Amino acid sequence: MSPFRTVSDLLPALGSLVPPVVLDVRWALGDTAGRDHYLEAHIPGAVYVDLDSELADHGASEQGRHPLPSIENLQAAARRWGVTVGIPVVVYDNTGNLAAARAWWLLKWAGVQDVALLDGGLRAWIAGGNETASGEETARAEGDVELSPGHLPTLTADEAAALADTGTLLDARAAERYSGEAEPVDPRAGHIPGAVSAPTSANLDADGRFLPEEALRARFAGVHGDVGVYCGSGVTAAHQIAALAIAGIDAALFPGSWSQWSNDPARPVATGPSPR
Repeated sequence: MSPFRTVSDLLPALGSLVPPVVLDVRWALGDTAGRDHYLEAHIPGAVYVDLDSELADHGASEQGRHPLPSIENLQAAARRWGVTVGIPVVVYDNTGNLAAARAWWLLKWAGVQDVALLDGGLRAWIAGGNETASGEETARAEGDVELSPGHLPTLTADEAAALADTGTLLDARAAERYSGEAEPVDPRAGHIPGAVSAPTSANLDADGRFLPEEALRARFAGVHGDVGVYCGSGVTAAHQIAALAIAGIDAALFPGSWSQWSNDPARPVATGPSPR
């Protein structure tokens, strides 16, 4: 199943007898005003999802900045959003789905089969001449979904380190963070030794839509063996997994990502543009 739907797919579905659940996941690193952006303008009927509080737990720094939420908390949140057995889910943001992909991945990891990203997000919706709504919206009805963990593969820190030697471990952060030239949030700069730089932003065209399948196949032509992905805290790496899926490649997520790795002084760090 494709990881995304287009605006032209969504429009008739919203007018159907059983419309999809639409979730707005407005979030960006350094921007804490996601809810304000949602309240100002969103796709009519969309329910706001708070990435920091609903798509992550917050424990010890050794777990990273956005550890996976407990399945109990995720299920309670999903039901609040209206996620219901047999009803499709469409998620979006206004940053090329770099944040919404976290909800897409989490729901699939928890067993929701029919969940998709809105290609191009709110920007594509508005560009198509469609109206937006303002203010808070709630689910049409409480959801009844039953979630369970483990439907998509994940990696521990040790497994990510091993995969860098035996397969392909992709670092989805910006190139300057990979090389160690810049590190705006985490305690150490650089990358996991053996990881290959593949910034998530290169999955998108100038309009914030996924590149065509052929282009993504070419982008990831060098991957080999088992594939894993990490980023700063396990958010944008989910977008990389969606792009890899379009290219026909399955990949595992290292949820703790660089924020977990760099908090452990025993973990080695590589710097510069090369894997090692």
